[in-house]
Amino acid sequence: MIRNYSWAAAVLLVATLAVAGLTAESNEKDQSWIGTWATAAQPSLPKVQTYHNQTLRLIVHVSAGGSKVRIKISNTYGDQPLLIGAAHIARRATAAEINPASDRAVSFQGRSTVTIPARSTAVSDPVELEVPALSDVAISLFLPESTAVTTVHNLAKQTNYVSAETGDHTAEVKFPVDKTTRSWPFLTGVDVAAWYRGAAIVAFGSSLTDGDGTTTDANRRFPDVLAERLQGSSHGKAELSVLNEGIIGNRLLNDSPPQALGGRFGAVLGEKGLARFERDVLDQAGVKYVVLGLGINDIAFPGSLTPASEKITSAMIIAGYRQLIARAHRHGIKIIGTTNPPIENGFLELAPPAQPITFYTPEKEIVRQQVNDWIRSSGEFDGVVDLDQVLRDPSHPSQLLPNYDSGDHIHPNNAGCVAEANAFPLALFQSG
Repeated sequence: MIRNYSWAAAVLLVATLAVAGLTAESNEKDQSWIGTWATAAQPSLPKVQTYHNQTLRLIVHVSAGGSKVRIKISNTYGDQPLLIGAAHIARRATAAEINPASDRAVSFQGRSTVTIPARSTAVSDPVELEVPALSDVAISLFLPESTAVTTVHNLAKQTNYVSAETGDHTAEVKFPVDKTTRSWPFLTGVDVAAWYRGAAIVAFGSSLTDGDGTTTDANRRFPDVLAERLQGSSHGKAELSVLNEGIIGNRLLNDSPPQALGGRFGAVLGEKGLARFERDVLDQAGVKYVVLGLGINDIAFPGSLTPASEKITSAMIIAGYRQLIARAHRHGIKIIGTTNPPIENGFLELAPPAQPITFYTPEKEIVRQQVNDWIRSSGEFDGVVDLDQVLRDPSHPSQLLPNYDSGDHIHPNNAGCVAEANAFPLALFQSG
């Protein structure tokens, strides 16, 4: 009887292990990578920051959750190899502190260090870590050499941390903070393993997407608020992530020239949308949708930040949109157009004694209206969200609604970004 029971138990154990193995294999097959957080790589500011045998602790706010993660480190604008001496990922507790139970070392092809060639990006090995949706994650990078920050996202709207002491502090719970930075050096993405129905939405735009005008550390950019709506939806959209690929000052048709503002902003504004679309949209993990928010700077800059000879017509912008629509569709990606908000009285404050730069002219307003009319009526986008209608003052449609104005009459404040996010019908995004 004992032998019979032992035999039966053995059979049951083998069967259980086989089912468990099949379940694990099935779960692996049912999962795919999607981006849960991303930011656009930019060339460094004219005054390049250099770190000397120091550690960075970079904070990001993810959209979709997962139990397995990987990170992307970019040397896109570097002309020398970038050495990462160690990397860790953990759930953030508060400020620069992490939850120690969640701390994980990050490897690259099985190694704890990685050298990223110039003009390249490295993707880490998968890390087993439970990352809740809409949570803060800390990625710590040790830079053992004197390292110039040649690749960065300048407008993080997030406080990040630099170590006071030299050496590897990637695993420390209480990070030894020397100073803070509101940029993201080198880090450009975090992916999660999602259920097979998961997909990423890329918000591809300018400072209106990047979050200029919103509160630092509050995650009130309109893509953040859209991610919250998707996670709170009862219609099966929690596996949809939102990636913010906005760049302050970005244009659709032209790179930002070095002569802009005497060279002060030339590198900051980055490559034109047509050039960076592949890297910042098509190459994102699991992307199925792109929300397009470029064009207003093409209209506004000539004669203000850039030479008047760069004057743009509505036909030129529409031709650029058509290029992006075709490229998205070739990759099976749906593209959603958004109208360009008003800019009358908009200005850029400069350091004294320089006078603020203004953008609006009646001629530019005509072009903006022509472009917006085409976005609304052409039927060439897979969907349209009329952000101009959301943000404009009904009594003066060429100006922002005062309640949504961050103060420069161009960028919406927190309330304006909430209104923008709420204008997106969730039916535009069908998971699976």
